[in-house]
Amino acid sequence: MYMKCKLPEYPFESDMWDKIASSKRPIAVYGMGNGADKLFERLEKYGVQPSGVFASDGFVRGHTFRGFTVKPISTVKEELGDNAIVLLSFASSRPEVLEMLKKIDSETDMLVPDMPVAGNAYFDKDFYNENYRDILDVYDMLEDEESKNAYAAIINYKLSGKAEFLFGCASDTDSIYALLPENISNAVDAGAYNGDTVRELMRYRSGLEKIYAFEPDSRNYRKLGRFKEESALDILEIFNAAVWSEDADGVFTGSGNRNSSVNSTSSYQKREESVALVKIDTAVADAPIDYVKYDVEGAESEAIAGSDNVIKRNMPALLISAYHRSEDIFKLPLLIKRKYPEYSLYIRRTMCLPAWEIALIAVKRG
Repeated sequence: MYMKCKLPEYPFESDMWDKIASSKRPIAVYGMGNGADKLFERLEKYGVQPSGVFASDGFVRGHTFRGFTVKPISTVKEELGDNAIVLLSFASSRPEVLEMLKKIDSETDMLVPDMPVAGNAYFDKDFYNENYRDILDVYDMLEDEESKNAYAAIINYKLSGKAEFLFGCASDTDSIYALLPENISNAVDAGAYNGDTVRELMRYRSGLEKIYAFEPDSRNYRKLGRFKEESALDILEIFNAAVWSEDADGVFTGSGNRNSSVNSTSSYQKREESVALVKIDTAVADAPIDYVKYDVEGAESEAIAGSDNVIKRNMPALLISAYHRSEDIFKLPLLIKRKYPEYSLYIRRTMCLPAWEIALIAVKRG
């Protein structure tokens, strides 16, 4: 059952970061790694010093992080008192982890900071107020009430950090595919990872004749290749390349998971691994594409630009990840609607903390 939501008031006066900065309560950082590092850096800008670092009980090994001895999350009240604010610094969509987080949320004042996967813009009150007109335009153009409600819940979450907006407003994968055409013959999977989304598409659509799958990370690409070989999928054509707005050489930070970032050699400084940048228009030539999935870690706008001919020629259904950059939640829908007004737009989000897995779905009217 969906939590009924409306867009936050405008102008918005006080966000999650204001609450943290003005509070004298102890701050518990829950989690380690890159997310926790980014959170520490964000807190420094507000002059906030965390009071402790915690991890799930099974992950505590007596180690330290940022000068703190890592303690079990079950001891947070014992260590910091009943009024501690718990800040989640990792992401998960695993059901057992989500159940654990729901329990922690019910027992403590847990906040889930919205930190961008790509880019440097934070979705705080200033960001919301500056972009409110675009956000409102997207809200008004969404096709159904479920989309509007999901959109409003996501925005409320981003400003408040409250997990209740995420737990109370999520869809399942079935609801996403219910919006897509029943007959999909020729598909593009941009950001194919190890083949998991190819498998998913094949579960939901049985009439596939050709799938073009793109994966820039060399380790993921090898997994994708093994999947193709083991499955004996003649319909699957794989590319060790990143989709982009032009055909060029590029570099990216490869991580062997979903967090590879791609950019052009002219503007990207951390060179780790060379990769071909390709336009979908070039790679699929004149193939009659009727479905494109974009999950390209913040390069969705560029990938769409490189698909312009395919989109104009075939008007395929589009499934676009709209969460890597803070601005994606409104800039990507506006991009699609202004360039291709024939599309109806929907928002769905499968369950994950924080608000990842946001799907912008574009389907041709009629």
